[in-house]
Amino acid sequence: MRYAHTNIISKDWKQLAEFYIEVFDCELLPPVRKLSGDWLSKGTGVKDSAFEGAHLLLPGHGEHGPTLEIFQYTEIIGQEPVLPNQRGFGHLAFEVDNVEVMLEKLLANGGTNFGGITTKVVEGVGELTFVYARDPEGNLVELQHWER
Repeated sequence: MRYAHTNIISKDWKQLAEFYIEVFDCELLPPVRKLSGDWLSKGTGVKDSAFEGAHLLLPGHGEHGPTLEIFQYTEIIGQEPVLPNQRGFGHLAFEVDNVEVMLEKLLANGGTNFGGITTKVVEGVGELTFVYARDPEGNLVELQHWER
């Protein structure tokens, strides 16, 4: 068994994919998916299911690593942005060399700040520097750096 992917449903999959490619060095993994039909509706449980999108290879795991799947359904149901302490899926985390530099890059590419950069020694693990931010569609992203 192995972990396969995490999915984000997007208002504009191409724009959001470009954000993750530019900021986090993800790579587009062809082909672009344009899927619809009874089989998809049955599997997803969404009536008249149809979407377009792609998988992005996440950095640091090689060519067969897990992906970030970004899809845009024909019909999207809106929601308020998730808060860090809200039940369910919370955030994506990227381990980076420099949290401050990556936060600046995230902001320059349409993301927004959410928390403040902080550092804490976690006994038995090392020193953690991290911050929460949001991608251009409001999804939470954690930038973290460990000194071990």
